[in-house]
Amino acid sequence: MAEILVVDDEIGIRELLSEILGDEGHSVLLAESAQQARRVREDNRLDLVLLDIWMPDTDGVTLLKEWASSGKLTMPVIMMSGHATIDTAVEATRIGALDFLEKPIALQKLLKAVEQGLARGKSVQAAAKPQPMSFPAQGATISVGVRPAAEPIGVPGATGLAPAATTTTSFVPIATAASSAPGASAASVSLRDLPLDLPLREARDAFERAYFEHHLSREHGSMTRVAERTGLERTHLYRKLKQLGIDLSRGAYRKVQGG
Repeated sequence: MAEILVVDDEIGIRELLSEILGDEGHSVLLAESAQQARRVREDNRLDLVLLDIWMPDTDGVTLLKEWASSGKLTMPVIMMSGHATIDTAVEATRIGALDFLEKPIALQKLLKAVEQGLARGKSVQAAAKPQPMSFPAQGATISVGVRPAAEPIGVPGATGLAPAATTTTSFVPIATAASSAPGASAASVSLRDLPLDLPLREARDAFERAYFEHHLSREHGSMTRVAERTGLERTHLYRKLKQLGIDLSRGAYRKVQGG
C-alpha cells in the first residue's frame, strides 16, 4: 500500500481519484490547496503526489518549484491540468515532475502513471541515499493537446463530479434461492418483487441501484471484480454508481456492507 496525496481544488476530482486509488489498495490523502498540501507533506511520508496546476492560492508549478528548491521533493510528482500549455508541461518536468496528465484523465492512463511513479520512487530510494529526487524531463510523457482515446474520468472545466439527482424510493435487492442458484436467469425473478408501480425512470434507477449494491456487497467493494461481474468497463462503472448516488467514499462502502 502506498501513501498518495491528491492536490486539486475541484472536490469532484479529489473524490473520484480517492475512490479509484483507494480501490487499488492505496492510502489516499486529499488537499484542496497548496497550503493544505504543504501541511500534509510535512506530516506524512508520501510515496507519490498527484498535483493540479491551476489552484486559487498557489499554482502547482510554483509549489513544485518550492519543494524542489527546499529539498522536499523526495517523492515522485505527477502534474494534472485541463488547461495547461506545452510550455507549462515542459517547465514542470524540468523542475522535477515525473509525468503530466491532461484532464479529463483516462482511467488506464491514470493507473499506469501511478504504477510507474511508485516504481520509480522505489528504484530511486533503493539506489541512493535519502535525498531529493531528480526526474529528468526526457523521461516524462507530455500529452497536452491530445485527448485520450479511453473514456475520461473527469470533465474539462467542471467544478465537481456530483452525482445526478436520485429518487429516495426504497427497493430491496432480490436474493431468493431461485435467483441466486447456479444458472438462474432474469426469468426466475418474480414480477411482484419489481418496482412496477413507479414511473419507468425511477423503477429502472431503483433496480439498478439494488443490482449494483448486490454485487458490491458480494465482492466486498472490489470495483475490479464488480466490473467483471457486471460486464462494464471500470470508468463506466464508477460513473454509473455516481449517478445512482451509491456512496463510494474511500472504504465507507466496504465498512458498511462488510461489517
